[in-house]
Amino acid sequence: MVLVGPSGSGKSTALRMLAGLEDIDGGEILVAGEDVTLKPPKDRDIAMVFQNYALYPHMSVAENMGFALKISGVSKAERDERVRETARLLELDTLLERKPKALSGGQRQRVAMGRAIIREPRVFLMDEPLSNLDAMLRVETRANIAALQARLGTTTIYVTHDQVEAMTMGHRVAVLRDGSLQQVDTPRNLYERPCNVFVAGFIGSPSMNLLTAKLTDGAVTIGGVVSPLPGKLADGSRGMPSVIIGLRPEAFAVSTDGGGLPLVVSLVEELGADTYVYGSIEGTSMDKPLIARLEGRSTLRIGETIRLRAKMQEAHVFDPETGRAIL
Repeated sequence: MVLVGPSGSGKSTALRMLAGLEDIDGGEILVAGEDVTLKPPKDRDIAMVFQNYALYPHMSVAENMGFALKISGVSKAERDERVRETARLLELDTLLERKPKALSGGQRQRVAMGRAIIREPRVFLMDEPLSNLDAMLRVETRANIAALQARLGTTTIYVTHDQVEAMTMGHRVAVLRDGSLQQVDTPRNLYERPCNVFVAGFIGSPSMNLLTAKLTDGAVTIGGVVSPLPGKLADGSRGMPSVIIGLRPEAFAVSTDGGGLPLVVSLVEELGADTYVYGSIEGTSMDKPLIARLEGRSTLRIGETIRLRAKMQEAHVFDPETGRAIL
């Protein structure tokens, strides 16, 4: 389960409450059906992996990983065996004698994970464990954590503000905003069926284009172009003077007949197989540029006007007053 949301949305606070590091105002915390709400952290059988690794600098990798077992009274022979076993799992077996200062960021993070894994807890809590790593190492470590979780089968609650991380790692994703749960679902359902404007704009990279459009007889007008809504969306929005239309960057194609939305290009991003085109629609006031993903390499230039056809069957429609999705 991944908790995702902007800074200050309550992700880390929720994690700290589960760990017993913060008191809760109401409700219960159940682990495998057992109420642990009033139990101290050490009695909850939960292991936490922190953003800053929190390793003991004077201890070796082996000592860091085995420390929790040592204070629990586990014999040295069993401790050494479990350290070796966990180190093999995390490919740390050649680094056991090193101190944290002699390790890279990715290696330190694996030691921190090893220290959690070796305890064999009922739950892992991970608080933005990849935020201190560089981009390439983040992708690699992200894949390692997902593979490790699948192998161990231990419930893992993972906090991140990076929605790409959330979408690629979570079996389920919970989107938070200002301490309130907005939606919890599979990554695919969050992407394809966001429940409100916030989730629609937050999930997806680049984010969904959100435009306020006039609604007349089941059709919206954007940039002077009238586009009928699919039947279900037209029925659900009947009687509204305007709606918020959501279109993913991939819901656009270059028009071949001269019709479509007139987009004035402000930026072109070449990504090899795809091109992202940013721009504004003539005659429409927009808070931020519209983004369209076009296949293949592009010869577009800044300042050029192109015509885009919106795939309205892929549109999302939201109530402008409540922000809720019209399904």
